This record gives sequence, structure tokens and C-alpha cells, in this order.
Amino acid sequence: MRSGPWAGPDQPTPGSAADETPEADPESVAKGIVLRRLTAAPRSRSELAADLAARDVPDDVATRVLDRFTEVGLIDDQAYAQMLVRTRRDSRGLARRALQQELRRKGVGDDEAAAALDSVSPDEELATAEALVAKRLPSTQRLPYETRVRRLAGMLARKGYNAGLAHRVVREAIAAEGRPCGDGDRDEEAVVDDGPAWTQDD
Repeated sequence: MRSGPWAGPDQPTPGSAADETPEADPESVAKGIVLRRLTAAPRSRSELAADLAARDVPDDVATRVLDRFTEVGLIDDQAYAQMLVRTRRDSRGLARRALQQELRRKGVGDDEAAAALDSVSPDEELATAEALVAKRLPSTQRLPYETRVRRLAGMLARKGYNAGLAHRVVREAIAAEGRPCGDGDRDEEAVVDDGPAWTQDD
């Protein structure tokens, strides 16, 4: 009796411990690996292919298994790209440039990435940048004006926003405060950078 869409008679259930014993055939092992990875978190086909290669699954077997999972909709790079863009924007406020880099790092193809990025409008990107600055602005009030601009614009740059937009949003936000510039109590050299490009949840 079959225990899953690919399990044959007397074969271990893909993903079970018995599935990776020395006696298990490579295709069953590959199916188990892919099922476990997809159960843990959504992944692109490229990431899954790398997982299979790391476990020494033969290329022809890996391709056959990945093709089958794609056919039944368990691997869908377009849906994965859209999910990644949505969640990274919501959780970290990343701009299109940073999102594009993230998709490329995950092995998403250019066509799928472009379609997902099309969902991010310039107005939405501007609104997100403004919200990020508004959240950080109060913590910079005691800094000199140019230090505030540099620090906040740098935060936006690390999230993928271009320099022109970043500086405009920051200067407008500071101007809207309607208060004098910072009193310079803190030394500009003491301002600590937040880290490398779009790797922190600023």
C-alpha cells in the first residue's frame, strides 16, 4: 500500500528515518530531503538543488525529483519570490534593490524575481522609507543636524534605498519636527555604524 504520492510497495515513507538508510534508493532519499526542507520553510528550487547536491544525490535523480515536485506545485519559484518580497518588506522594510539581491542570493530566476518586484510600487517604497525614518528619528534628536542626516540616510541605504530618496526623506522628516537642530552633545566620531548592507533588522 502506498504511503504517499511517490512511495511504492514496501518502500520507506519519504522523509522518515528509514528513508536514509544505506539500503534506501537515491530517489527515496532525495524525496525525503526535499520534503523535510519544504516542511521546515519555503525554499526555491535552486536552494533545494544545493541541498541535494550536498547530500551527494546524483544530478539526474535530483533533477527528476525536483521536476516532479514542481509539477505537483510543491516547488513554485514564482510564489516563493512573491512571499519573500512581501515578508522582507513587512518585517525589515527592504527596498527593491535589496529585495532583488535577496532573491538572487536565494537562486530565484530573473523572470520570477522581476514579476515579484513589480508588486512594489514607488509610492509604497517611499511610504516604507518614511516609516523607517519616523521610527528612528526620536533616538537621534540630540545629534548634530548633519550627523542625523548621515546616520538616518545610511540606515535607509543599507536597506536598499537610493541616496537621493534617502536624503530627501530624512531632511523632510527632520524639518517636519519643527524644532532646533541637535545640540551637538555627542561627538560625530562616536556614532557607531549599524552594520553591513541589509543584513540587520534596523
